[in-house]
Amino acid sequence: MTTETLEFNEGLLAFLDASPTPFHAVAEMVSMLKEAGFTLLDESADWDIQPGGRYAVVRGGSSIVAFHWPEGESRGLRMVGAHTDSPCLKIKPRPDVVRHGCWQLGVEVYGGVLLNTWFDRDLSLAGRVTYLDDLGRLCNTLVDVREPVATVPSLAIHLDREANDKRSINAQQHLPLVMGQDINNPDDFRAFLLAHLNAEGVAVESVLDFDLFAYDTQLATITGVHGEFIRSARLDNLLSCYCGVQALLDADPADGLQLLVCNDHEEVGSGSVTGADGNFLESVLLRLFPDPAVRAQQMAQSLLVSTDNAHAIHPNYADKHEPQHAPQLNRGPVIKFNARQRYATSADVAAYFRWLAREAGVAVQDFVVRTDMGCGSTIGPITSARLGVRTLDVGVPTLGMHSIRELAGTADAFALTTVLKALYAFRGELPA
Repeated sequence: MTTETLEFNEGLLAFLDASPTPFHAVAEMVSMLKEAGFTLLDESADWDIQPGGRYAVVRGGSSIVAFHWPEGESRGLRMVGAHTDSPCLKIKPRPDVVRHGCWQLGVEVYGGVLLNTWFDRDLSLAGRVTYLDDLGRLCNTLVDVREPVATVPSLAIHLDREANDKRSINAQQHLPLVMGQDINNPDDFRAFLLAHLNAEGVAVESVLDFDLFAYDTQLATITGVHGEFIRSARLDNLLSCYCGVQALLDADPADGLQLLVCNDHEEVGSGSVTGADGNFLESVLLRLFPDPAVRAQQMAQSLLVSTDNAHAIHPNYADKHEPQHAPQLNRGPVIKFNARQRYATSADVAAYFRWLAREAGVAVQDFVVRTDMGCGSTIGPITSARLGVRTLDVGVPTLGMHSIRELAGTADAFALTTVLKALYAFRGELPA
């Protein structure tokens, strides 16, 4: 691993550890962008966009659009897209359950979670809390308990001898978090949050509501005999968010209009005010190009690279992969294809990405799901259809996707970022 790649991965690991929820991920991205001179815009206010300026706008605390406004005339946008959410367990609004001396929290399953990986982990809680302060004002604040305060214990094999062959998981019955013992107040969780916030110096009169999630307290790390792998929660898709931010920070506004969009709620369908199937990105573009004809001309010259992790071939389950399209870790970013347009890639934009990668000295791989299997999707097809923009789906090859801890190669995120930098720097026109 080169010194440059090592430094990049150290930053990636720090970002992953600091971002247990989409709210925290966006806050981290805002901090990086502001430090680099980006101006934070307010959707409810007028915007004063200046040539050569750098800007970011946040919606709902969990989605962000950041862009460079060109110093000259814009001839299309170079856009990178990702999503801020990851499959996990979300705390219910009235979560307190007391069963057989245990205080538990009820949870909802958020996204396509590999549920068995959540058992017997040291879990903490994080997210956003809405509260009344000591002056009676309605406020929001981010919360990260950090300490391991919860777990989901497995049932011992002595009580289920067929556990390794036939055990199924009932989300309602088997997933409530164990928080402690001897709790009798029916609203103890809000009391717990109030005490935690007060200890953090937040003047809370009462906790009203929250969007909180359980997460694994084990930190992201480099592993493998030769340091080949990154092991972490939320690689899907915070890794892509970090790659996109780093590429945008490196970009030169003189090279044109470069934009990054990171949406929430991709893992549950994107249909929300902050999701890709909402109007967030469209609203930003409408303000940048209020004339419909001009906006259509810009979109006709634009390209979106949707970055979301790809399935690396699993050495123990190779029969689950299409033999001619089986990406490996540390062999470069993956172009994703699907005839049903679950991925938005077409041959012309794939060729363009290959050319960019070749010029940047980066190898690329291809992924197609087996013809007899279903295919996941990304924000790519949704954004492409809403905007009428040519779109490419790419991602870093990953093992254990949607597990509480996923596995990626230490070379691949840096390689993807290198190509995204080339995308932002390219001043020519897209192929007709």
